[in-house]
Amino acid sequence: MPKYISLVKYTQKGIENIKESANRFEAFKQLCESMGAKVEGFYLTMGRYDLLVIVDAPDSETIAKIFLTTASKGAVSTETLQAFSEDEYRKIISELP
Repeated sequence: MPKYISLVKYTQKGIENIKESANRFEAFKQLCESMGAKVEGFYLTMGRYDLLVIVDAPDSETIAKIFLTTASKGAVSTETLQAFSEDEYRKIISELP
């Protein structure tokens, strides 16, 4: 399954209700599982972003649905990147013209 890394920022609403954040994350994990995805990693970060979340999902459409659903609740904004493993990276560059 493709792997996606999401850089997450709390919105004003999200930080005002920070104590609910753990419950929101549990709901996020359940949403992922209901859509055939799995949270592989979660980190609280310091700097430009507040959280980093790593998700395995069947495809880009699924991950878009997951993060659009999550962001629509108003507590976070996200920037999501598709990630390639070292093996995938080596395969990609070996096939370059």
